[in-house]
Amino acid sequence: MGDGYPDYAMLQKLYGAEPENTAETRCSPAKCIGTRRDVVSGNPDPQHVSTSYVERENLTIRISIRRFTRLTNAFSKKLANHQHMLPIFFVYYNFARIHQTLRVTPAMESGLSDHIWTLEEIARLAE
Repeated sequence: MGDGYPDYAMLQKLYGAEPENTAETRCSPAKCIGTRRDVVSGNPDPQHVSTSYVERENLTIRISIRRFTRLTNAFSKKLANHQHMLPIFFVYYNFARIHQTLRVTPAMESGLSDHIWTLEEIARLAE
């Protein structure tokens, strides 16, 4: 990573031909026939190029923020509402929520914080 750019690569899944459009296969995805890893910047370790991290983050967001679940009362129809909620969620998730595997917050584990933040502390960030 000596060039100042982060180590970043992209994993692209390669799919085979679309299945025939029959009643049995109408909702079936195409078969994944392989993957391709492309370096975007830096010198990433090919062993750690994975979609698992972002897929896990997307699942956490969908489960934790009901406004991302389309068929709920909390669904946001305005992009601005999503844009305001995401930073609030990420601060709460990393600074105020104790994670079961860590037994502390991620911010405490990484040394960014020495305590569990309260909702009041998070709200004061907006001032």
